[in-house]
Amino acid sequence: MNLQQPRIIISGGGTGGHIFPAIAIADTLKKRFPQADILFIGAKNRMEMDRVPKAGYPIEGLWISGFKRELSIDNLSFPFKLLSSMINARRIIKRFKPDVVVGVGGFASGPTMKTASSLGIPIVIQEQNSFPGVTNKLVAKKAAKICVAYENMERWFPEDKIVLTGNPLRNNIKRLDDKKEEALRFFGLDTDKKTILLVGGSQGALGINKGISAMIDAFKDNDYQMIWQTGNHYLEKAQEEVKANGLQDRVKCTVFIDRMDLAYAAADVVISRAGAMSISELSLLNKAVVFVPLPTAAEDHQTKNAMSLVKENAAMMVKNSETEKELIPTVFALLEDEDRQKEMKDNIAKFAKPNAAEDIADQIEIILNKK
Repeated sequence: MNLQQPRIIISGGGTGGHIFPAIAIADTLKKRFPQADILFIGAKNRMEMDRVPKAGYPIEGLWISGFKRELSIDNLSFPFKLLSSMINARRIIKRFKPDVVVGVGGFASGPTMKTASSLGIPIVIQEQNSFPGVTNKLVAKKAAKICVAYENMERWFPEDKIVLTGNPLRNNIKRLDDKKEEALRFFGLDTDKKTILLVGGSQGALGINKGISAMIDAFKDNDYQMIWQTGNHYLEKAQEEVKANGLQDRVKCTVFIDRMDLAYAAADVVISRAGAMSISELSLLNKAVVFVPLPTAAEDHQTKNAMSLVKENAAMMVKNSETEKELIPTVFALLEDEDRQKEMKDNIAKFAKPNAAEDIADQIEIILNKK
């Protein structure tokens, strides 16, 4: 192979938590190897099929979805989807002839990584969470390297293959403290008011949304304002509630935030799920945050993620089941306590790993050099 022109497949997706790290890795590799040929493999009808081309990379889709743990008629088609995906992954890989395949988790990653391994192509796993996904656990023994974001991952993976890199972040996630006024104007908000940013993940977060809805009239008693990422299914309800309470000037609702850099810059306090990527971004940006972990996450790992920060006074947490009573009072109290905000910001900064994408690219380059 020509080291200046490596051929690399990156596979996975399903949510922003998989897609954004994948794109960050691709961008870093492209800077290092400008002539690199990079191809993504995702799942048809998932958000990577839209997001990846917008980032400037080609993508091919597999007919694959997850196997539901509960009884579901959708599970009947799973064996056929898996077989189809294995066949198509093999076809794509044999045609593209990659030098290395990187898996970031998600539905498409499994067939791609399994096929690449069977063809003798080196594979690299990038695991974002403290509790790894089924796909990554299944292919771990065949991996050349496993890049992780948390300590003690030898419980799941071969210890000699683990490299602690942290999670690679979107290129537009960077400190923008000096852009706060510009950011507030971008969202049509008052530059003199304290601002809450609510991010429920790329699909929205019903528990958090309900927590805000339950006490949204409390905004009438203060001058606080909010950027509310509702997700697609809750947008209309949120907009109706905001209008009914006359808060259109202070609460801005949106399905998805494209300019997360400016959203973070505008925020004094953030409300967020406790997914691995959210924690990585908030740590890098030194934000005061109230986590609402998703209780249905595998092995309740989001609560474990959040508690690792709460114990160090680097964040606060409200249980998903308590949002309707506790979320707004907790956030408002934090907005009033600037000393607590500063302490939390200083402490969460200790969890940041700003060079994750470069460190992962280092591991990929080592593998390329061995070929």
